[in-house]
Amino acid sequence: MREWGPMPVRSKWQQLPTEAINPASRAIDKIPLADIIELMILDNRSVLEAVQEQKNHIARGAEMVTLALEKGGRLILVGAGTSGRLGVLEAAEIPPTFGTSPDLVQAIMAGGKAAVHRAKEGIEDDDRAGARAMRQLRPRRTDVVIGITASGVTPFVRGALAHARKAGAAIIGITCDPRSELQTCVDHLISLATGPEVIAGSTRLKAGTATKIVLNMLTTAAMVRAGKTYGNLMVDVKAGSAKLRDRARRIIGLVTGLDYDEADRLLRRASWNVKIAIVMQKTGLAPAKARARLRQARESVRQAVGEV
Repeated sequence: MREWGPMPVRSKWQQLPTEAINPASRAIDKIPLADIIELMILDNRSVLEAVQEQKNHIARGAEMVTLALEKGGRLILVGAGTSGRLGVLEAAEIPPTFGTSPDLVQAIMAGGKAAVHRAKEGIEDDDRAGARAMRQLRPRRTDVVIGITASGVTPFVRGALAHARKAGAAIIGITCDPRSELQTCVDHLISLATGPEVIAGSTRLKAGTATKIVLNMLTTAAMVRAGKTYGNLMVDVKAGSAKLRDRARRIIGLVTGLDYDEADRLLRRASWNVKIAIVMQKTGLAPAKARARLRQARESVRQAVGEV
């Protein structure tokens, strides 16, 4: 049996890092399950290394997102396949975590909502579909758009970014191909050199993990700068469930020193708004005046209580 080697007929995808063969896993189908797990653990070491190498680019991307939100713009994420689902996940989790409007962070998925739960192949090859999907969101100059494409060549994403660029939106690209030509259609590129996957071409693995880490960083850093936390506490949490009401009481206890029952009473006076409750307790203001103080401080608890 001959060793695996290059295909005799070269394809346009053959040279992509995301399509490369990982020599460490060529016999993955012959080894015990425990060894498969160990192999994957070792292989994932390159994820944090790839992210670390791009830390300055990630910081610049977070600055772009922050500036857009400060100007009243939106964050729009666009992708296909795993990349698209990661964008959808990010957009879905921001409102409950940081108390934002669902319109603030939005996601475009190739194939639409149905493709989130079931793979819909082929649509990612349609750049015009990407442009149409972006057009429906009516991108503005104040918006920032993040194009997520592990390979860097996904036509759907490129079509969406081209339309957003015509509208004047700021464009960030995230790819796992350091040589990607995606840099020609974005204002800022985050390029993650994660290397070949243990299953060749399966970018839901290292590429997906690295991309998720970067998205977490971009959105979290921007939300912290927007005053959505007090220290590392989730003070804009929407207390819509028993678990989240419990978290709200514990946050109040940590910040003010009140016991659990006292925190509950304070939160009820503040209509379960954690920020208002903190300002009330630290300043002695009534709920309405505490709310006004927060507005004047642009929703920053630290500014509202004079800690800046």
